[in-house]
Amino acid sequence: MTTLQQILEPNPSFAPTFSTTKSRDEVARLFELPLMDLLMQAQSVHREHFNANEVQISTLLSIKTGNCPEDCGYCSQSGHHRDKTKLEAEKRLEVDKVIAAAKRAKASGSSRFCMGAAWKHPSAKDMPYVVELIQEVKALGLETCMTLGMLNAEQASQLADAGLDYYNHNLDTSRRYYDEVVTTRSYDDRLDTLAQVRASGINVCSGNIVGMGESRDDRIDWVMELLAMPKPPESIPVNLLVPIQGTPLGDKVIAEGQLSVLEWIRTIAVTRICCPTSYVRLSAGRESLSDAEQALAFMAGANSFFYGDKLLTTGNASQSSDQRLMRELGLHAQIAEPRAPKVLPVIDAMSGHESALVLAD
Repeated sequence: MTTLQQILEPNPSFAPTFSTTKSRDEVARLFELPLMDLLMQAQSVHREHFNANEVQISTLLSIKTGNCPEDCGYCSQSGHHRDKTKLEAEKRLEVDKVIAAAKRAKASGSSRFCMGAAWKHPSAKDMPYVVELIQEVKALGLETCMTLGMLNAEQASQLADAGLDYYNHNLDTSRRYYDEVVTTRSYDDRLDTLAQVRASGINVCSGNIVGMGESRDDRIDWVMELLAMPKPPESIPVNLLVPIQGTPLGDKVIAEGQLSVLEWIRTIAVTRICCPTSYVRLSAGRESLSDAEQALAFMAGANSFFYGDKLLTTGNASQSSDQRLMRELGLHAQIAEPRAPKVLPVIDAMSGHESALVLAD
C-alpha cells in the first residue's frame, strides 16, 4: 500500500517512468483526464525531475518599449495597434538603468533577469548594446534571458559568446491558429529562430499564450510542436492572455469571455508531463489568480514564475504577495547558476592591447 510519506517524497521510487515520446492521441487523452488525476500525474513527473518545493524566480524588464513592427494581435506594443492602445513608444533603456533594475531583482530574490525589446529583430547597431547588458547582468551573478525577436545565426552566436543563458521566442499557439494571431512573420520563421538559438548553445525558452480564442485542439497541437523539436525547450512559459483593450485579440476576448483558469492549469499539467525536464513557467495572467488557483498551478508542475509588478506592459502579482504565498505553500527560491561566457575580453596590462579568450564548452 502506498503511504502518505511515499507520496510526499521528492523522488519517490514508486513513481512510474513517463515517456517523452507521445502521440497526438496520447496528449489529447491527458487533456481529457479528470482534473485531480491529471494533477497527480503531473506532480509525480515533476518530483521525478525537480526538487519538489523549489521554484525558479525571474524578473522581466522591457529594455525597448512600443512601436514594434509586428502585428501580434494580443500585444499593446505593436505599432499596428498604437492608435487604439495609446501606448507611448520609448527609446532603449540606458545600460545603467538596466543594471540598477537587475540589482533590485537580485536583492528581491530573483535568480534570472529577463530583458525584452519590442523589435522584429535586433539590428547590427543594437548588438553591442545587448551584449553589454548580458555581460553586466551576468557579472552580478544572475542568469540572463533575452527576447529580441527573430535572430540569424551570427546574432545567436554573438549572444552565446557573451554568455546568454536563455533566449525566449514563443510559438504562441498552434500552426493552424497562428495566422489569427500574427501575420507579419510565419510559424516557420519562429521555428528557424529557435533552431539558431539551439545551434548556438543557448538554452531555449519558448511557450504559448492560451485563451486567445484557440481551441483545445490548438493547445494539443502546440504541445506536439514542442515534442517535434530535437529537444523540448529548457524553459516553457505558459501564459494566459491578459486582454488589452484596443488589441484585436484583447477586444475579442473582452467581448466573448476569457478561457477557464482550470483549462489553463490543465495545459500547464499536460506540458509538465510531456516535457518533464523543462522549467514550466507560470507567466502572464497570474495576477488574476487566487492563492488557491496558484497553488493548483504549482501542483500541476509549474516551477518558475515572474517577480515584479509588471510584465513588459501588463500588470503582475505584487512581490509582497508572492513572498507571502511562497511562505504559506512552503516554496523556496532556486539559486542562480549562470553559465560562463564563451568569449572573455583580455587586456594586456603593459601595452593596453585588447584581445579575446575563447573558452571551451
